[in-house]
Amino acid sequence: MSKMKIEGSFVALITPFNKDGSVDFEGFRTLLQFHEQNGTSAVLIMGSTGEVSMLSQQERQQIIVETAKMKTGNMKFFYGCTGNNTDTTIDYLKFARANGADGAILAAPSYICAPEDDIEAYFLEVADATDLPLGIYNNPPRVKSDLHWDHLLRIFKHPNYVVHKESTTRVGQVAQVLAARPDVAVMCCDSPNLGLVVPTMSLGGHGTANMSGNIAPAEIATLSRPWHTPDVSVSFRETYLRMLPILHYAYSAINPVAIKSLMRAVGLPAGDLRKPLTGLEGEALKKGLRAVRELELDKKYGWSSPELKSV
Repeated sequence: MSKMKIEGSFVALITPFNKDGSVDFEGFRTLLQFHEQNGTSAVLIMGSTGEVSMLSQQERQQIIVETAKMKTGNMKFFYGCTGNNTDTTIDYLKFARANGADGAILAAPSYICAPEDDIEAYFLEVADATDLPLGIYNNPPRVKSDLHWDHLLRIFKHPNYVVHKESTTRVGQVAQVLAARPDVAVMCCDSPNLGLVVPTMSLGGHGTANMSGNIAPAEIATLSRPWHTPDVSVSFRETYLRMLPILHYAYSAINPVAIKSLMRAVGLPAGDLRKPLTGLEGEALKKGLRAVRELELDKKYGWSSPELKSV
């Protein structure tokens, strides 16, 4: 059986909440339609942007069940299935597989700061326990463990791995992975401070696994297109430079604080952040609203909230 191929914009979706703090499933439906209409190739539901570490097990399972019912086939639905140890990760993977997931993204279990050799064994063991397409999120700022390209390339020989998202600052690591041509989609974080988007795409990357697509899906889809022809590099450059204010704003606070605050302010279903996180206010929020206005994203997407009108 051929492996799943994903190219383009892979958006790490927020988790929308109702006023009472419960998960807003109609909000999920609206956001998923918003992404389908604007060129997003795949979504990651319940990644770090989705506040997964603050969701209960019951909420995590309910989100998989209910959002999987919203699939139309136009976009791949991946779910964050990292547990706090190997066995719980396998349990999450089996639940996702049984309830309609297209795939799952995994990071090293947080807080334990496991040695990289142990994490390599973890990724291989959980892959052996499922036939669900999987992706690796190498994100040492969140989990401490930091996989070298030698670890990654060994893991990618496993047939279940189809995506790699890199969130270090090492362009050389991305280059080594791409040079080895593993049978996975190589993507990178869209943080402008990490600076991986330009080199990843120019070296043959397959897209971005991003957060900024939550607020500007069509634009991020444009800069996430693989460079199969020379003209794509031109549209990439123009879009990337134009979108720098939004990229910088999205990463101006720990994710998803900035992006979720801005989504709520423009009128997208988002709700509050789950405590102890709190949203941006005052000048910090206005900076994002001004970027939306200056880039005319409000006109493009039909936003006319009072907050937008006030800046």
